[in-house]
Amino acid sequence: MNDIRPAILLFVAFTILCGGIYPSLVTGIAQTVFPHQANGSPLADRSGRVVGSALIGQPFTDPKYFWPRPSATAEFGYNPLASGGSNLGPTNPDLLRQVGERVKNLRAAGLAGPVPADLVLASASGLDPHITPAAARLQTARVATARGVGEDVVAKLVADHTEDRQFGILGEPRVNVLALNLALDKLTP
Repeated sequence: MNDIRPAILLFVAFTILCGGIYPSLVTGIAQTVFPHQANGSPLADRSGRVVGSALIGQPFTDPKYFWPRPSATAEFGYNPLASGGSNLGPTNPDLLRQVGERVKNLRAAGLAGPVPADLVLASASGLDPHITPAAARLQTARVATARGVGEDVVAKLVADHTEDRQFGILGEPRVNVLALNLALDKLTP
């Protein structure tokens, strides 16, 4: 009994500390300092209805929208519960076939010029919400035509939604597809 009592007391103490106090403290700080991020970085449409998160990619196939990176979870509809890469190596015949089909589909949609890798290769998580500015620029003419607006208007929107490297040094410039498409909907319903 002398050995069990301290073990039970430590169990209760650490349960209260690690299961109650610490999570409450971290959640309180997050809600105070970063409320948007702490709540999942939600994005809303014109009516204020939340339509997604800035952190998770969504499928878009309509020509009037910018298309995201392909998802390794596409068969599950960009489901974050099934996230993960395909684990296909650069010489894998399945990957080469998938890339070939994706390039063919982009060409059939009228996209001309060099195709950026992010439009034909899934990200490691399969849920990346961003594309490169080059991938967005490649789609500008198609989106402008489908929406009946000038290419310069759409190009300016792309430029306005291009995020720079984090802290000026980390990562690459990127465009959040959902945020860009929501801005397009605000511009031309």
